[in-house]
Amino acid sequence: MNLIHPSMTELYALALHDAPYVVAAYAIIWLGLALYIAFIVLRMKKLSQEVQVLQDTVDEKLAKLDAGKPK
Repeated sequence: MNLIHPSMTELYALALHDAPYVVAAYAIIWLGLALYIAFIVLRMKKLSQEVQVLQDTVDEKLAKLDAGKPK
């Protein structure tokens, strides 16, 4: 039993001929997106560490100021 209408055979043959290129294009796009997201996540971790260092420094400075104040 043939599910494809005979008049559409040529059209389907043309579409299926280019299928590997479409699959390759989607694979490249998804790979690029995954790499971009990985880059963003790593950058966010680095920024979070930098913010923590700054917060620790500010806390130390405030503790020194509070320790030096007369009561």
